Amino acid sequence: MRDATYDVVICNALVYDGSGCAPYPADIGIREQKIAAIATPASLGGQHIIDARGMAVAPGFIDVHTHDDRVVLQQPAMQPKLTQGVTTVITGNCGISLAPLKAIAAVPAPLSLIGTQKDYQFASVADYAAAVTIAEPAVNVGMLIGHSTLRVNAMADWTGPASTTEISKMQTLLAEGMQAGALGFSSGLFYQTSKAADNAEVIALATIAAQAGGVYTSHIRDEYNGVMDALAEACDAGQAAQLPVILSHHKCAGPANWGRTSETLAYISERRRTQAVGLDAYPYAAGSTVLDPDYVDGVIRIMVTFSEPYPAMSGRDLSDIAAEWQVGQKEAARRLHPAGAVYFQMREDDVQRVLSYPHTMIGSDGLPHDEHPHPRLWGAFPRVLGHYVREEKLFSLAEAIRRMTSLSADHFGLQQRGRIACGCWADLVIFDPDTISDAATFAQPKQAAKGVLWVLVNGAIAMADGKLTGKRAGKVLRRQDERYNRND
Repeated sequence: MRDATYDVVICNALVYDGSGCAPYPADIGIREQKIAAIATPASLGGQHIIDARGMAVAPGFIDVHTHDDRVVLQQPAMQPKLTQGVTTVITGNCGISLAPLKAIAAVPAPLSLIGTQKDYQFASVADYAAAVTIAEPAVNVGMLIGHSTLRVNAMADWTGPASTTEISKMQTLLAEGMQAGALGFSSGLFYQTSKAADNAEVIALATIAAQAGGVYTSHIRDEYNGVMDALAEACDAGQAAQLPVILSHHKCAGPANWGRTSETLAYISERRRTQAVGLDAYPYAAGSTVLDPDYVDGVIRIMVTFSEPYPAMSGRDLSDIAAEWQVGQKEAARRLHPAGAVYFQMREDDVQRVLSYPHTMIGSDGLPHDEHPHPRLWGAFPRVLGHYVREEKLFSLAEAIRRMTSLSADHFGLQQRGRIACGCWADLVIFDPDTISDAATFAQPKQAAKGVLWVLVNGAIAMADGKLTGKRAGKVLRRQDERYNRND
């Protein structure tokens, strides 16, 4: 094997292959963007040798829950993700996607979380995918098509139920997007743009995604007191449309619901007996979304992440702003609007229970355009590996890697990613298991993780010795190519 020449060889590696099984020592040979050989240590030769002695080598992490639709176009270096070891992002979550929508007016929240009117310039998913290809992001991009985006596109008044004609228009747009390679359909019935939609509307759209072999991801209607009914609604939609359901950022929010994850996870397990149900979570006891006065209760801590009329308030607690202005917190939230916020709405035992559930994938849910973002944007994956594996011993390192790689790839139909095996795309991360950790905090959120040393995306070295190389080899992951094992 020493005579074989590969483009890149990672030698003396301790390989965590993504299966959840124990690691093993090996050399990995990469040729023409793919893993071409896995052999005994110090047996392969290549043009570029990376000595991974003492390091862990894993499949590149798949961030299944992102809002990176615009950032992959405008900041394609993708530093917050590469520095975590993320090589693939799934965009268009929570019913919010940049396409298909050519906006002719200011876009409402939550669409405003990822762009303004000028950013919504893609009449079709195909147009958006073409723009991503031209931008050459450093990570791979899988696309979901958002329900709220479809409603804003197709409806004269999205505050009410959709008419038969409007549903038909949304179905046509969704079918075109699936044909262009989208991985599935997402909804966010929690948000005003979709709150008026009943489950019949969701099922009518999810059926289109199902016919194309896609998935349905759901930011459920209520993560607070009505969480059980909302879970049932999402699962019912998937069952009726006959496609897999993925429950986004699963949580039980608000003090009245702390501890209820025992109940919700039992329900998810019961539904999994008769249908395909997955879920994702982020490793923090706080979430982040639009600042909504209706969810300001004066009990939980709320931190402002951005405010268009008061940008200087980013990073400050709503209670402090309200006290300074001598008004109640709800009134302060109204004055700050349009704005975003971090809500400290969960309890740590619930977070750990959800993370421990064997079917939970990891997704950051980061908001890259917030002035003062939630630290999950920069730290979600290393936090799992450092804090929850090494310090809390919630599960093994091999199991944590499975939650970030093969489990995610399987749910989204990425058949040649998320594993270290011959023939798979060479999306790989090399990190120090003894030092990997998140550096981003709620006070200082834009901090790169520690312990991630090398990242390869489709065989190209995107990070070397902890520094970005500038190589951007990400691809648009079209469902047809990924699911059916087609090559470029």
